[in-house]
Amino acid sequence: MPQRRLRATFMRGGTSKALVLHRADLPPDQADWAPIFLAAMGSPDPNGRQLDGMGGGVSSLSKVCVVGPPSRPDADIDYTFAQVSVGTAAVDYSANCGNMSAAMGPWALDEGLVAAPNGEEALVRIHNTNTNKVIHARFLVEDGMAVVDGDLVLDGVGGSGAPIRLDFQDPGGARTGRLLPTGNAFDTLDIAGFGPVEVSMVDAANPCVFVAAASLGASGIELPDAMEAAPALLAHLEAIRCAASVAMGLTPSLEAAGLMLGAPKVAMVAAPSASPTLSSRRLGADDMDITVRMISIGQPHRAVPLTGAMCLAAACRVPGSVAWRLLLERVHEGALRIGHPSGVVMVDAAVETRSAGVHIGHATVYRTARRLFQGEVLYRAPAAPDRLAAAAE
Repeated sequence: MPQRRLRATFMRGGTSKALVLHRADLPPDQADWAPIFLAAMGSPDPNGRQLDGMGGGVSSLSKVCVVGPPSRPDADIDYTFAQVSVGTAAVDYSANCGNMSAAMGPWALDEGLVAAPNGEEALVRIHNTNTNKVIHARFLVEDGMAVVDGDLVLDGVGGSGAPIRLDFQDPGGARTGRLLPTGNAFDTLDIAGFGPVEVSMVDAANPCVFVAAASLGASGIELPDAMEAAPALLAHLEAIRCAASVAMGLTPSLEAAGLMLGAPKVAMVAAPSASPTLSSRRLGADDMDITVRMISIGQPHRAVPLTGAMCLAAACRVPGSVAWRLLLERVHEGALRIGHPSGVVMVDAAVETRSAGVHIGHATVYRTARRLFQGEVLYRAPAAPDRLAAAAE
């Protein structure tokens, strides 16, 4: 049987890469997308490399974005994010990818889904269907196309690019409806096999659970390889993630939480300290305000998911939270510098305390993006009903 073809673009957004597809080219029922995405990305791969597909063997390189016309009046496009598992036949739609969000505005403009602006700056309002939140992307335009070249350098990405400003509008309660799903700045979870641990569960851009690295016997500056070589630490973090999923109301049981890999994300946080990076550059304690090591789909992230960084920035503004205490009251307002395995990312989160609770108005970050190739992705016909094969053609 000949391979199937699907119009596609391969793009980098921030520190991630993904296939970007037109919604109109996919089956009408989203439930039929997973076999196509798995085949295109080369999953599942027991070797963890995805050599028979477009994936790169790690979570940040195993992603698919689907873009189509808007379904709400305050947006210009709809954007659905799919996290494709590397080792299992799973596609997760439970969370957004902040890094790939940076690529959606330029892609939509270059594809003609939105009109070019009269001036030099475009504003594309992106409705992320995973979280039902709107993101405003602002970027430069020249000759009707998104500008690629610029001076903004991102840690973890070689070279530089044109800045893309992302304003995540009202990102609190992206999945649970509340910035603090339990109503508390911190909670104690009783983790089977490990005992009690204090955590902060926060839902901003994506739901996350934060735990102090010291409470797990870790330093908080471990690099991904060191974390992968510590199965007991990873098991402890996964158990915390599953317990938090139930406590946040995301899943009804620990078993169900174990099947929903994308949310919540779990992270160790620590006070600023001299830290190694993957590029062998060493960060000083004065280079950051807080340090994070985050897990994404069971793997230590090589940087930090952008939505995870925004959620951490929000957590840092919640008095009494695990993250807030690690700031040592040194940073009370303005952008926060978050140290991660590849360097530092700066995030600005506007959080205020109201009579009804803590509210986050917006979170702002700057990214770069670049179109890497365009054409058709070829994939082997998935084992699926006839109607799926017909729709994919």
